[in-house]
Amino acid sequence: MHIEFRHLRTIRAIHQAGGLARAADMLNMTQSALSHQVKGLEDQAGVELFVRRSKPLKLSAAGIRMLRLAERILPELDALEEEFRGLRSGKSGRLHIAIECHACFEWLFPVLELFRRAWPEVDVDIRAGLAFEALPALQREEVDLVISSDPAPLANVVFNPLFDYHPMFVASSQNPLAEKMMIEAEDFRDQLLITYPVTRDKLDVFTELLTPAKVEPRGTRAVELTAVILMLVGSNRGVSVLPDWVLRDLRSHSDYVTRPLGPKTITKRLYAATREEDATKPFMAHFLKLGRSEPVKLQRAQG
Repeated sequence: MHIEFRHLRTIRAIHQAGGLARAADMLNMTQSALSHQVKGLEDQAGVELFVRRSKPLKLSAAGIRMLRLAERILPELDALEEEFRGLRSGKSGRLHIAIECHACFEWLFPVLELFRRAWPEVDVDIRAGLAFEALPALQREEVDLVISSDPAPLANVVFNPLFDYHPMFVASSQNPLAEKMMIEAEDFRDQLLITYPVTRDKLDVFTELLTPAKVEPRGTRAVELTAVILMLVGSNRGVSVLPDWVLRDLRSHSDYVTRPLGPKTITKRLYAATREEDATKPFMAHFLKLGRSEPVKLQRAQG
């Protein structure tokens, strides 16, 4: 027996309409064509699907079994068709994000909240790109976007610029370095440096300052959460270097001081890496627009 989706829709329509004429109108076909379809289906099944000469037209026991099948399958099929229509129109899709920096959560969540309101049908997920190789995962289509400050030449991957930021020194107001207006590499020799638990090639303080100057801090301590880093720094148990958007609320806090790194101003750029074919999707383009504008507001709030 060969059952097609149109057969299931026919059974459901006749049951809902209570007759062939109204069901034919629902299905946008002639009553003659509908009767022919029903007869062909009954010939395949070898049983009657309807109780003849009943008003309204009623399903037989075999017809009820087929109706149950239709009620189970057709809603899933309708939902799939709606999803595909959304994909074709650009209203729905998948945005699974991998993050190569802990501090990005500070600006990413406000961006995603605005994005969610504009694109409620897009499936959003976040994976910390610290426990796996995020960019290869992007190429394998396991994720759809990678937040990174380290662009690399990769096939079918484009690094979309988001915004520039400044790594900033933060310490307790009781720390001797609080007296300085700019912090240089040599100043770290006597300090315990608190960082995120990532390799040095992922930390701006090393890549942009300490490693080029061949300077080692007195010690390092890895801490997972930004809030804990700031708590330790405020207690004068170490110093840290964090992006300027993270420190926006500390300028007026008497427990902390924030200082630029020097002797030359250090500027870094954050990127959103996507597959080339995805960058122009309407929802992706909107996310990139938000990712360029919203973090800048946090930076300005700091100033």
